[in-house]
Amino acid sequence: MGNKKIGLNTICTHTGEIEDTQFKGAISPLYMSTSYAFENVDIKRYPRYFNTPNQEALCKKIAALEHTEAALIFGSGMAAVSTSLMAFLHAGDHVVFQQTLYGGTYNLATEEFNKYGIAHSFTNGWQPEDFENKINENTKLIYIETPSNPLLTITDLKGIAKIAKKHGIITMIDNTFASPVNQNPIDFGIDIVIHSATKYMGGHSDICAGAVASTHENIARIFHLAKNFGGSLSDYTVWLLERSIKTMGIRVKAQNENAQRMAEYLYAHDDIQNVYYPGLPSHPEHELAKSQMSGFGGMLSFELKARYKASEFQAALQLIKPSMSLAGVESTVLSPAQTSHALMDPATRQQQGISDQLIRFSVGIEEPEDLIADIVQALQLLKSKVTVAAT
Repeated sequence: MGNKKIGLNTICTHTGEIEDTQFKGAISPLYMSTSYAFENVDIKRYPRYFNTPNQEALCKKIAALEHTEAALIFGSGMAAVSTSLMAFLHAGDHVVFQQTLYGGTYNLATEEFNKYGIAHSFTNGWQPEDFENKINENTKLIYIETPSNPLLTITDLKGIAKIAKKHGIITMIDNTFASPVNQNPIDFGIDIVIHSATKYMGGHSDICAGAVASTHENIARIFHLAKNFGGSLSDYTVWLLERSIKTMGIRVKAQNENAQRMAEYLYAHDDIQNVYYPGLPSHPEHELAKSQMSGFGGMLSFELKARYKASEFQAALQLIKPSMSLAGVESTVLSPAQTSHALMDPATRQQQGISDQLIRFSVGIEEPEDLIADIVQALQLLKSKVTVAAT
């Protein structure tokens, strides 16, 4: 294709694929070797060096999807997060984290950073001024997540990038909830983009992986630490991830449509207290989301009215699965207070608005009418229990 700009689905399908020169197969061959020649070769390949043929090819695809020069893939999203952070932080440094954040990243900061002499602060909100208020003389990095997990708050990408550049600070974003289909933070001035590739890139709830995308210079710095931390990905999983990304564009767009439909249905429902979805005009950052996202994503959260228990509602569902992860083609729900944010102390959860009634809903590709019917029958079952208990 030369230098011609190609579309999202074409990148998903073709960029970074390995040509099967021997048998002319339609898909990338899988190179399972963990041992490669070291003499008379241009590259000394080794799985822990992130440069096996399949690893190298997949990184090109992810970089193209995120509009960056380079990328790295890891054994998990948290391997990508922790390695990227530690590559830019040293003893005596300070990092500003967004208040609403994935529980695993929150735990990394609160449980591990003190061991390495790294200070951190959490913002009081997610507006640009909330971040600038937390910047110190030793602040080296700002870390954001938008849309956030689990409340779907939206952070101003351009605003954060402007503040960071003003103070000479690196910016990182967890772009997992949006996926490259809906949001490309590099285009708004963010320096480093991180994904739990387990989620929308994988999309089938059958692999665990992470990804980081940025400039050649930043990726080289992350690689220098990554090869020592050893968080590389097996080539079979790499091959599966490449296969999955081929359909990411069409999957995520279908999930966008379904999530919008489900958010509108739940918002109008008498038994639902609150709905958190950036595609709703009622969302406080709806206009901001429109300005920096091409789609609102497949994730939403909602709270049941107080008379219902979140655990009983999830147990009553027949089609939608109560399940720990997210972003698969199948719809799933979970209670953040019991899973992703369980290690966060209850007072902090309440401060961040993560109530025991909150349910995170990862919307899949099923027919929305079937998802609605499942919610209807679950709520009817709960209503009957409430009625019986009252009599």
